[in-house]
Amino acid sequence: MASMLLNSMRTCPVSPARAVQYAARSLSTTTQLQAQVQTKSKKTLARPSVKNIVLVEGVRTPFLMSGTTYVSSFHWGLLHKTGIPKDAVDYIIYGTVIQEVKTSNVAREAALGAGFSDKIPAHTVTMACISSNQAMTSAVGMIAAGQCDAVVAGGVEFMSDVPIRHSRKMRKTMLSLNKAKTLGQRLGLIGSIRLAHLAPELPAVAEFSTAETMGHSADRLAAAFGVSRVEQDEFALRSHTLAKKAQDAGLLKDVISFKVPGRDIVSKDNGIRPSSMEQMAKLKPAFIKPHGTVTAANSSFLTDGASAVLIMSEEKALAMGYKPKAYLRDFVYVSQDPKDQLLLGPTYSTPKVLERAGLTMDDIDVFEFHEAFAGQIMANLKAMDSDWFAQTYMGRKSKVGTPPTEKFNLWGGSLSLGHPFGATGCRLVTTVAHRLQKEGGQYGLVAACAAGGQGHAMVIEAYPQ
Repeated sequence: MASMLLNSMRTCPVSPARAVQYAARSLSTTTQLQAQVQTKSKKTLARPSVKNIVLVEGVRTPFLMSGTTYVSSFHWGLLHKTGIPKDAVDYIIYGTVIQEVKTSNVAREAALGAGFSDKIPAHTVTMACISSNQAMTSAVGMIAAGQCDAVVAGGVEFMSDVPIRHSRKMRKTMLSLNKAKTLGQRLGLIGSIRLAHLAPELPAVAEFSTAETMGHSADRLAAAFGVSRVEQDEFALRSHTLAKKAQDAGLLKDVISFKVPGRDIVSKDNGIRPSSMEQMAKLKPAFIKPHGTVTAANSSFLTDGASAVLIMSEEKALAMGYKPKAYLRDFVYVSQDPKDQLLLGPTYSTPKVLERAGLTMDDIDVFEFHEAFAGQIMANLKAMDSDWFAQTYMGRKSKVGTPPTEKFNLWGGSLSLGHPFGATGCRLVTTVAHRLQKEGGQYGLVAACAAGGQGHAMVIEAYPQ
C-alpha cells in the first residue's frame, strides 16, 4: 500500500490543476512572493533567517473499512502527482502503529517497492494516531536543519491483516524447542503444551499503562464533560453528511484511484454513510454497558489506508518548477494524564501552537481536528471553552475558546472518512491546504489526540495563489 503511494507520487506528470509548473526561480522571487502574502493579509509567519518549508503535494488511498476491499491485498503503490525524479528525494519517513514484523521499517520497504533509489535513507516512526504527524514534523526538522531539501513523509495502517501472536507461554515453549538439543528435550517441551497455550493474542486497542480501551476512556470523558448521547450522534451525523457532500462535490482530491489485484478499481472512501438520528439512537453502547453513550455510530471505525506528502524547502520546490500548496509553520506536541485526559490532546496543544505562531483563534480560517469519537470532540470543545479547566488543569489564565462551527471539519472527518491510525495526520494537513485554497483563507490549524495521553497541533499558512 505504502509503496503504491510512493510510486504514484514519483511517476505521474504534474497535473496543471494540482501542481502548476513554474520556471526555476531565484531566492529573490521567493521574497517577492512572501511580500505578496503580506500585502494581502494581516501578516505572514515567514521569519528572517528561518527557512520556509512547504507542502508540495499530498495524496492518499481511499480509506476503506477494514475487512472490505483491501482484505486480499497488502502492498500497493501511491504517489502519482508530482513527477519528481526518483533520485531527487533526500529522505523518506513513514508512520505506522501496528507493525508487521517482516516489514518493521515499512518506510524503507515501501520506498524500494515504489522504485525509489536505494541510496535514499528511510525510517519508520510510531506515535499512535499522530504517527504521520510525527513523520511530517521530522521531515520539517531535517529540512530546517539543512540536512535535506526534499522529504516524502506519510503513514500506513492495514487493520484487515494485523499480526496475531501466540500466547506468551506458547512463544516461550517454541523458543525453547528451537534450542533443544536432544529428542528427549523436544518431546518433554511438546508434552508441556496445554490447550490454553494455543489461544492467540490479538492486538489490543488499550492503554498499556491503564489497561483501559480508548472507547471506554472516551465514554468516561464524555460523561465528565456532560456530553449527551444526542450531542454525540448529532456531531457524528454532521461528519458523515459533510463528508458525503464533499465527496460528491469532488473536493476530496487527495484521494487517488487504483486497481486492487483481483478486484475492481477503488476510487473513494467507503465508510461515509449518512444515517438519521432515529437509526443511530437504536444502537446500544459499545463500551460501557448498558448506560454508556459511545456507540459504533459515533465512533471512528477500524480502517485500512495510506497517505503521503512531499515536503520541500521553498527554494528547492520553486527551482524544480513546483507550485507549493502551503507553508508548514509552527507545531507542538503535548502529553498529559493517560487515564483521565487520554483524548484531550487538542485542548492542550491548540493554545500552545497559537502562542508559538503569535496568532489567536480569530486568525484561524480553517480548523481540522481528528475525530476519534464524537464524544472526544465535544469534550475537547467544552474544555477549550472553560476558564475553570484552563486555570485548574492547564495553568492558564483563561480559556483558548472553541473553533467556530462554520470553520470546523467542513469536509467530514475521521468519524466518516475513516481513521487508519498511522495515516490520518497527512490527511488532516492536506485537507487544510486544500480548504485554504478553496475558501481563500490564510491560516489553518490541525489538532489531534493520540494514545498515551499525547497530542499534536500545527499551523499551516496558505501559499500565495
